Amino acid sequence: MDGVVEIWLLIIGRILLGGLFVTAGLQHFFDFETLMKQLGSRGVPLPQLALVIGTAFQIIAGLGLMFGFYVLGASIGLVAFTLIASFLMLNFWDLKGEPRKTARQVWQTNLAIIGGLLISAAYATT
Repeated sequence: MDGVVEIWLLIIGRILLGGLFVTAGLQHFFDFETLMKQLGSRGVPLPQLALVIGTAFQIIAGLGLMFGFYVLGASIGLVAFTLIASFLMLNFWDLKGEPRKTARQVWQTNLAIIGGLLISAAYATT
């Protein structure tokens, strides 16, 4: 593949992937109470603090990925964030029927996102 095309594909991919985390993090501010209650119901200690820290990390790491700053750390950090958030919020193993199907599908989507983050980490230069 042409080096210029490869660089542009990498830049566009990072913008799309990082942008997903930035927009999702910003959305947390509109759903803050609901998310905080969900974290609390899952047994997370200090759910408000956990949500603020997690959201800040999600936005900052997403921006790093988008703009090419600390891409390796941002990518690996977002892998960990996605896994932790999935375990906390998408407990499909405890659900039945349609909610189980939906949560399992979101899990599968998150695994694909993790795949993209691992590819981003593999190509990181910083």
